[in-house]
Amino acid sequence: MLAKREFTVADEYRYNWSSPVRWIASHLLRYKFYLFGFMLLCIATNALYASISFLTGSAFNTVLNKGTAISQLGVIALSLLGVIVCQGICDLGARLFAEILSKRFARNAREELYTSLLGKSQTFHNRQQVGDVMARASNDMAQLSDMVSPAFDVIFDSFTSLTINVLFISLVNPQLLLVPGLYIIAFFFALRRYSRQLSPVSDQMREEFGKTNAVLNEAVAGIEVVKATAQEKQEVRKFITRASRYRDFYVENGKIQGRYLPTLILGVALALAFLHALYLLSQHQISLGALITFMGLCTNLRFVTFMSIWSFGLVQLGISGARRILALMKEETEMDENAGGYHEQMRGEIAFDHVTFSYGETPILKDISFRARPGQTVAIVGQTGAGKSTLTKLVNRIYDVNAGSVKIDGIDVRDWDMDSLRSQISTIEQDVFLFSRTIAENIGYGLGSKADRAAIEAAAHDAQAHEFIESFPHGYETEIGERGVTLSGGQRQRLAIARALLTDPRILILDDSTSAIDSATEDEIQKAIRRLLEGRTTLLITHRLSQIRWADSILVLRKGELIDQGTHEELLARCETYRRIFSHYDSAVPASASSGD
Repeated sequence: MLAKREFTVADEYRYNWSSPVRWIASHLLRYKFYLFGFMLLCIATNALYASISFLTGSAFNTVLNKGTAISQLGVIALSLLGVIVCQGICDLGARLFAEILSKRFARNAREELYTSLLGKSQTFHNRQQVGDVMARASNDMAQLSDMVSPAFDVIFDSFTSLTINVLFISLVNPQLLLVPGLYIIAFFFALRRYSRQLSPVSDQMREEFGKTNAVLNEAVAGIEVVKATAQEKQEVRKFITRASRYRDFYVENGKIQGRYLPTLILGVALALAFLHALYLLSQHQISLGALITFMGLCTNLRFVTFMSIWSFGLVQLGISGARRILALMKEETEMDENAGGYHEQMRGEIAFDHVTFSYGETPILKDISFRARPGQTVAIVGQTGAGKSTLTKLVNRIYDVNAGSVKIDGIDVRDWDMDSLRSQISTIEQDVFLFSRTIAENIGYGLGSKADRAAIEAAAHDAQAHEFIESFPHGYETEIGERGVTLSGGQRQRLAIARALLTDPRILILDDSTSAIDSATEDEIQKAIRRLLEGRTTLLITHRLSQIRWADSILVLRKGELIDQGTHEELLARCETYRRIFSHYDSAVPASASSGD
């Protein structure tokens, strides 16, 4: 059963999540043609390869039989040629099927993980280390591909070879099975011990790689802080510590492989097998050709012995990677998309009814109740940490309430279809995120492929962004860096405003969205926003007095509690906390930014 998700794909293929091995098997069984085709071709390849030893032994017997016609040797030679050609074709087909299976498995697993991550709640993502998630999505996924091809490919191929060679030895003379049989028993016991030793080390290697990647990602993401505080040495020490731990596990992995016993046992087994075969030859129980065939088949056992050293290591790493990926996908998320829920056009009425919310054990909002009628603008004020931003995130279900309810148009937001709810609400925050794409693609992001170029430019005009966009050599086709680092703070915020306006939201949330814009530009933006917000409900978090004054209602928060609400004049008259906040804003520099909470 799949965990709750905020987003799913229509007609999504369902895989077995009960264990890493079953999850892997369910992926491979999706492509039964390639899987069973690979297996059949492997069996054919090894049967043909083993028959070469039979034909070689027959050639020796033919040569020893002086009365035999040369034509018989010619038949054997042609048969050898035919077998080798057929074996090569089957081997090529098996490798092709294995490679297709490997790459499709990796592709589908990546899609499954990506869809799962998109469907996780914000609370889930808040507690994840981005570097570790990226390690699972990239390196662990690569291990899955290697686990199928070459690892699973080689293991199935080698064990098929083992089975067929033993079968062929029994056809030569059942007595010859003595030494190979004892070797196989010893081999399986040693292999079982090897796998048990390797498994925990492989798990630790994958975990440590994820932690190392997380340290690297954090340092790169925060490189400005690292340089500003001259803490490069500290970050180097942290990375070296993690990288050294990963190296230690890698060395331990190599030591386990170095103690692999079957390679030593095989040499002893081949010597004993040869002595046993010579004894049977001296007793006239087998022919010289049978001896040659037997030793050729025994030599084939080298393949399974030597290939199992690294192939089982790759399988263990693949299973460890699968376990980490599956653990990420199975981790609980707090919300469900509620497909089939309420999905009508919003009027924009918002009602908080005795809402309480906390992050874990930390209370953020306590017993909040207020109502915003359609088309109203409600300003939210309070000191840093009062819970202003958290309150707005309950409207579009970034988080869910612990108690009470948030209703839009009289319907609890938990009863809305998630896609319908969020598609009609736009949020513009102080910390603007822009993608490494063109300016036009960033503005039109909320509409995807439906974004019209004329509408994009109109939204840019309304957000006072058109002029600076046109100043770039490539205009709207200008590629911007990750998170918009090539733009100023004011430019990023104007693009975010244009992006929000383009979606024509019924509810608009402005979270200190003009903090990085100069006063002259802000006046023009506010004129455009006030024209466009007619008939839309707005929740406004701001430190600018001009915006607070024209709000229809103002909420005053203090330490997560709603202590008063009303118009600007009403609150000035009766609310001491509001007067202090207002006085503080009034004494601040108008264009300064203050961090949201």
